[in-house]
Amino acid sequence: MANQTLRSRGGTGAPRQRSVAAAARAAAKRAERTRRPTGPTEPTEPTEPTEPTEPTESAEEPSLRPAAGPARRRPGLLTPALVVLTLLGLAATAALGLQHREAERTAEARTAALAAARKAAPVILSYDYRHLDRDFRAARSHLTAPFLGQYRKTTTSVVAPTAKKYRGVVKATVARPADGGAPAASVVSATPDRAVVLLFMNQATTSTQVSGPRLDLNRVRMTLVRTPQGWKVRAVDAL
Repeated sequence: MANQTLRSRGGTGAPRQRSVAAAARAAAKRAERTRRPTGPTEPTEPTEPTEPTEPTESAEEPSLRPAAGPARRRPGLLTPALVVLTLLGLAATAALGLQHREAERTAEARTAALAAARKAAPVILSYDYRHLDRDFRAARSHLTAPFLGQYRKTTTSVVAPTAKKYRGVVKATVARPADGGAPAASVVSATPDRAVVLLFMNQATTSTQVSGPRLDLNRVRMTLVRTPQGWKVRAVDAL
């Protein structure tokens, strides 16, 4: 009896184990089928074509438009500065033009005043007792105030009486170098309307008070000014 019981237990145990194993294999196969498709998928219905839309700029795509530069200032804000700069430029140009013109006029004055001094000096410093009125009148044509009044007074009260009494004759010339170069005269200073000229003068004097001609070398400074009648002598100083 005991052996039968054991056989019945042993006989029923083996089929039970086999059924458990088969169930496990079937479960594994089902799990495998769920992971991958086992057949073709159903076709989807075609969709109607949509109209193309214009491409829009995305945040990732670079923009083809030029980058915006720095904000421009309003023209109204620059107008005062431009006006000031323009006025300054015009003023500078005018100043340069005036300086250039002033330099040209000064150069012209130096040349004209020097020529006038060389011509006037011999006439002013010369006289002959035999024709004093003619000599003094010629000299006065080169003079202007205030020296014109002084010259008239001196020649009338001093020079004329002395020259007549001693038969004086004075002949003045602008000194020249021994080699016959230009007269010894030069411009000390000049402006467009005024010039100072230094001259070296030879004065040959004859009179009843000397036994023969006497030659004196004098330095004379003349101040000349521009007048409507040309350059005139305004002052004469013996140095």
